[in-house]
Amino acid sequence: MLVALIAIDIPGALHFRLDTRDAHVAYLKANACVSQAGPLLNEAGDMCGSLIVLDVTDMAAAEAFVAGDPYGHAGLFESVELISWNKVI
Repeated sequence: MLVALIAIDIPGALHFRLDTRDAHVAYLKANACVSQAGPLLNEAGDMCGSLIVLDVTDMAAAEAFVAGDPYGHAGLFESVELISWNKVI
């Protein structure tokens, strides 16, 4: 199943994101369930969140992925949503 992970950073936390970015990207690359991933950008073009499409067996696997993310461990996210997604195009 495909799951869209949409995470919004806490306000003013770009430094948390930059400090933890290498570990986060390594985590993405180490997990075969990551189909697509990239930062969300604010009006100024600064990173302010994440959009990751996961290809997982069930929602529990998506939740486990979130639990292991270095960004989450750093306290970067204000909110995280996991939404089942259906690829059309």
